[in-house]
Amino acid sequence: MFRVAKEIEFCYGHRLLDYDGKCRYLHGHNGRAIIVMEGQNLDHRGMLMDFSDIKREIATWIDATLDHRMILNERDPVIDYLRSTGEPILTVAENPTAENIARMIFRYARERKFPVAEVSLWETTQAYATYSEPLPH
Repeated sequence: MFRVAKEIEFCYGHRLLDYDGKCRYLHGHNGRAIIVMEGQNLDHRGMLMDFSDIKREIATWIDATLDHRMILNERDPVIDYLRSTGEPILTVAENPTAENIARMIFRYARERKFPVAEVSLWETTQAYATYSEPLPH
């Protein structure tokens, strides 16, 4: 089994609804996504996956969709105000936790037919969440 990983850094803001800790307030992170690809075979170049393909497809999407965005639960009452000021917002159906953002990146890569095995999202230098699903057969 071969595995390759690509790290993609981006900045985002969020807050969590129905939460009693500090993350109930609007705040930001310098996030680091680690996307791991896995497969049994290498291509004619001796590669499982070209890192530039991951960068072109997934890093470009992260940059356009998540980077420097306020990621908020669609029920968050601050959304209308932030939109009225021109702030870039991404709304999601669930709380924008590290777990859910890792799953979002994972599913984007899987939809694009990448052999993604897992995605970890480092929210700080000391805390991360990982999401994975079995590879389709």
